[in-house]
Amino acid sequence: MRFKPTQYQLLNVSNNRRFEDKGWTLGDPMGGEPSLIRAEYANRRFTPRDDLDGIYRYAEWLPVKRTLKRSCAPVTYQSEGLARHLGLNNLYITFSGWNPAIGATFRTCSFKETEAYSVLARMDKDEKRILIVQSAGNTARAFAQVCSDNKIPIVICVPEDSLHDLWFASPLHKCVRLIAVPHGCDYYDAIALGEKLAQDPRYFLEGGAKNVARRDGMGTTVLSCVEKMGRIPDAYFQAVGSGTGAIAAWENAERLAADGRFGENHMRVYVAQNAPFTLMYDSWKAASRQLLPLTPEEGRRQAEIIMAKVLSNRKPPYSIPGGLFDTLTQSHGDFYLADNNDIMYWQLQFRNLEGYELLPAACVAVSALAQAVKDGSIHPDDYIMLNCTGGGMREAMSGGYVFKQPDLILSPDLPAEEIIQKVSELF
Repeated sequence: MRFKPTQYQLLNVSNNRRFEDKGWTLGDPMGGEPSLIRAEYANRRFTPRDDLDGIYRYAEWLPVKRTLKRSCAPVTYQSEGLARHLGLNNLYITFSGWNPAIGATFRTCSFKETEAYSVLARMDKDEKRILIVQSAGNTARAFAQVCSDNKIPIVICVPEDSLHDLWFASPLHKCVRLIAVPHGCDYYDAIALGEKLAQDPRYFLEGGAKNVARRDGMGTTVLSCVEKMGRIPDAYFQAVGSGTGAIAAWENAERLAADGRFGENHMRVYVAQNAPFTLMYDSWKAASRQLLPLTPEEGRRQAEIIMAKVLSNRKPPYSIPGGLFDTLTQSHGDFYLADNNDIMYWQLQFRNLEGYELLPAACVAVSALAQAVKDGSIHPDDYIMLNCTGGGMREAMSGGYVFKQPDLILSPDLPAEEIIQKVSELF
């Protein structure tokens, strides 16, 4: 059966103006105040599709034109071990990683695959331009794997310090090109490099949080949970680097509330960062919509210290209308911190309690949940969604792996013309 593109319009969150998607619209074409845009789907009812595999089970709420092969949907189950340990009666864990025993087969072990399969399926099959993705690690691995499997040309910009995250079960197709910024540079520098490359019309930026396909792909975690739980959660927990996943969770909770069959949206969004990289935490606790000052030097130093490197975005969608500040405000949520010792503690505890291993960022979310229980923010009978965004890496790598070496290492300070010339020689 031939797949029919999902029908939807786009909505400017700040002024409720609606408009059509011209193919890769990342903002309101009428301009005005910068704002996130949101997809409004023609099908207002949550309708999982049993005729489609993997993440495309949720295609009715994904802005996609086609399906791609080898996708996996997040898996949700009701916790016993961790729930008992924390004294919770209705804890549901949504896992996006490698654990075939529960049906989770994310080969890159991260929920970033949900972004990749949605974003790449939003592209036209005959797109001639080359996509650019900037990443601190997990997103790079996900997009590289999905593009390799589906022969989609891509340029991925990452910090050289994150190359240890670029492991794969087998060598990638040559359509995947990896450009690294040198040691000492961070995710923000990778963003700057990609923006310079995008000055050439042969390339285009994926768009990050501005891309509705990225957010709605990540939002499938909530759809998985509600399909299992049968209702909108009372509380949602996730570790954040940019906060995009938490924004996406709130957006899908709003869609589910509008459906009417899953209760009203009283979902409190709780997020957490890995100390000492605490930019959004500090801004939220200061009741500031604007991000507090953070110098590039201090940001890089903090990013070097934390275990969960993927939680180190110096340019997150926090302040923008529809961003994380609005999500936490509207949901009556809050922010927590976990340091490296907390991560190591919960890696061991979670494996003992639930039987599999989490990546560091997911352990930050578990720590936040434990803190919320301790401080009374969570009631034992609350229906809770714990978004465990990655894990199972040791098991996934046990069959062997290779590292993707960078095709180029380029300083983000180079002129755009030189960056474009060097990258274009790769294709």
